[in-house]
Amino acid sequence: MSNQKSELTVPNSIKFLIGGTSGMAATCFVQPLDLIKNRMQLSGTKTSTMKVISSIMKNEGVMAMYSGLSAGLMRQATYTTTRLGIYTWLFELASKEKQPSFIVKAGLGMIAGCFGAFVGTPAEVALIRMTADGRLPITERRMYKNVFDALFRIIKEEGLLTLWRGAIPTMGRAMVVNGAQLASYSQAKQALLDTGYFQENIMLHFTSSMISGLITTAASMPVDIAKTRIQNMKIIDGKPEYKGAIDVLGKVIRNEGIFALWKGFFPYYARLGPHTVLTFIFLEQMTSSYKKYYA
Repeated sequence: MSNQKSELTVPNSIKFLIGGTSGMAATCFVQPLDLIKNRMQLSGTKTSTMKVISSIMKNEGVMAMYSGLSAGLMRQATYTTTRLGIYTWLFELASKEKQPSFIVKAGLGMIAGCFGAFVGTPAEVALIRMTADGRLPITERRMYKNVFDALFRIIKEEGLLTLWRGAIPTMGRAMVVNGAQLASYSQAKQALLDTGYFQENIMLHFTSSMISGLITTAASMPVDIAKTRIQNMKIIDGKPEYKGAIDVLGKVIRNEGIFALWKGFFPYYARLGPHTVLTFIFLEQMTSSYKKYYA
C-alpha cells in the first residue's frame, strides 16, 4: 500500500500550490528570526543576537518582531511556490528510471532556485527594507505600510527595475541555498532510510530537514550578506554604496573581518533550520494528504 501511495502522481499545479503554502505556513513561525538576521547583517559593527533583540524590544516594541511579515509571505508565495514546484516536478522526471545522484539533485535544486529567486526578488527587496526600517532614524525611515505599499512606492519613487535590485546575488544565493538544501534533504532522507532505523514519517522528515538546514546555512551565508546589503543600500550623491556582490564581500572582509561573512549565523540557522523543517514537513504532509484523499 505504501509503495502504491508513493507512486501516485500529483499534478504540477498542485505541486506549485503545496510548495508555496508550505513556505508561507513556515514563515508565520520564523519571521522574527529573519528580522534579527537582517538587522545583524546590516549593522556594519560587531553585535549579538541578544543585543539586537533587546534593541528592538526597547525601541520598537514586541510587535516589531513581525515587521515585514506581509513581504515575507509574499516572498514565499512567489519564490517558494516557484522553486519547490519546479524542483518536485524535475525530481519526479529524473527519478523515473533510477534514483538521481547527489550531483543531479544539486543541479535540479540550483535550476529551481534560480527561477524562484528571479520571480521572488521584488518581494525580497520589500522584505529587506521593511525589516531594516526600524534601525534607522525616524527621518530616514521608508515607513512602508505593507508589501503592496512597498512595491507600488518603489516603482513610483525609484522605477520598476529597482524591484529587481540585487537580482543577480539573490539568484546566486538561491542557487547555493537550493542546491544545498534540496539536494542535502533528498540525500539525507535517502541515507537515513537506508540505515533501516527510519521509516517514511515525520521523524524522518524532521531529521533530514535539520541536517539540510545546517549544511545550507554554512554554504549560503556569505552570498546572503551580499544580497542583503545590496538590496538595502541607498544612492549617495548619485552613486550606489556598492558596485556589486564582490565589492560587498571585499568591504566586509576588509572592514569587519572574514568571519563577518557568517555574521548572524545563529539567528540565520535558527530561522533557516526551523523554516526548512517546517517547510518540508508541511510539504510532505500536504503531498501525502493529497495522494490519500484526491489522487
